[in-house]
Amino acid sequence: MSTIRIIGIDPGSRITGIGVIDSDGRHSKHVYSTCVRMGKQTFPERLGMIYQAITEVIQCYQPQQMSIEDVFLSNNPSSALKLGQARGAAICAGVVNGLVVHEYSAREVKQSVVGRGNADKEQVQHMVKILLNLSGRLQIDTSDALAVAISHAHIGPYKSKIAQAAIK
Repeated sequence: MSTIRIIGIDPGSRITGIGVIDSDGRHSKHVYSTCVRMGKQTFPERLGMIYQAITEVIQCYQPQQMSIEDVFLSNNPSSALKLGQARGAAICAGVVNGLVVHEYSAREVKQSVVGRGNADKEQVQHMVKILLNLSGRLQIDTSDALAVAISHAHIGPYKSKIAQAAIK
């Protein structure tokens, strides 16, 4: 199996997690991860920061594929809209840089990484550290981004095969 470089994104309007891994589908290796923390900037400025940060990571680490966590339903419509716009900025950075973007629900990510679709963030963080052989402190948003990348490495090829079979 060949190795592929994947960038995973955990979008947020205040903090966006970015993680890059190399994976052959069975084993994954941590390449880079960070959080983009937006301070008191205006919302449009924060969207620009997300776009710029992801563009810089893509240009520096040259991933071949991008995965992003899908929007979740929120009781607060304003928060849901802002999250959607943050996702849009991240997706645009990927597409403008020539990447196909794959979307995964939070449940799919948790199921893929932890084995339970209702796992909490700490369980995801713990499994990401184990799967990538990381030690020390790992930010929740960073571990979530790495989890999205790991999920794509694990289930992306199967989703593609199912989609291709449905077209035929």
